[in-house]
Amino acid sequence: IRIVVAYPAGGVSDVIARALGDKLSAQTGSAVVVENKAGASGAIGMDTVAKAPADGSVLGFSAISPLVLSPHLGKLPFDAQKDIAPVASVMVSPVLLLATSASKSQDFPALVREAKAAPGAIRWATSGPASLGHIMLEQLHAASGVDITHVPYKGGGQQLNDALGGQFEILSTNAGPTLTPHIQSGKLRPLAVGAPARLPGLPQVPTLAELGYPAANLSSRFGIFAPAATPAPVIERLNTEINRALANPEIAANLRATDNEPAGGSPADFAREIAREYEANGRIIRAANIKAD
Repeated sequence: IRIVVAYPAGGVSDVIARALGDKLSAQTGSAVVVENKAGASGAIGMDTVAKAPADGSVLGFSAISPLVLSPHLGKLPFDAQKDIAPVASVMVSPVLLLATSASKSQDFPALVREAKAAPGAIRWATSGPASLGHIMLEQLHAASGVDITHVPYKGGGQQLNDALGGQFEILSTNAGPTLTPHIQSGKLRPLAVGAPARLPGLPQVPTLAELGYPAANLSSRFGIFAPAATPAPVIERLNTEINRALANPEIAANLRATDNEPAGGSPADFAREIAREYEANGRIIRAANIKAD
């Protein structure tokens, strides 16, 4: 089994996909190989999955953004609604807004004040155009009128390296194990979080909804996908094995230790969640007149 991760090595998606792959290999007796295909906010990796043999040998691991955000912002090399089959929801991941050494902001209100005082001077790095971080930034633009410069990356690995080097002021990224030591050391300062509630690991950090920006208070859902023509019995078997892996105490503990929450459920459950998010994001993008960079 080949799992195509739609983001670079080193980010939370890569770490979780490899841990999940190890469990799937042990459960099924099949070798599982993880391959990173980053770019276009996950669309390049998902295009690989859309065009792969529909026999369960090639799967994708991605946030649902390429299916629910990207189609509203531009033409994709695949049909997000017809070419990809949801297999299983894996995790819900909060989005952290972190200040780097290049920023003087000690909290989110200070960031807004500084952005208003110096339009365009503050740089905000996301995992790419049409990513959830990009949508959050545009929602903040619309709600507060601040002018913050968008710096799109292909994913989390290089983005984190540049954040630690102070190449920009603000980083938006999913919670993950690679962030924890840098937050603890003070190299990255959490200003806010996109999540339904404050995180157990960062109880002092307010959500964007608490700060008065409910439309920007977004979190990511990641899952496993297959080519659309994959037979239903194959998808059901994969779904069963993925849910079994997510129930493993080691996987669940690794996710929760970094404030990510295991998901699971049936393929139909996942498909309904994707359909809801597609409609909701379409409304957000149209209302805010958000354009891809």
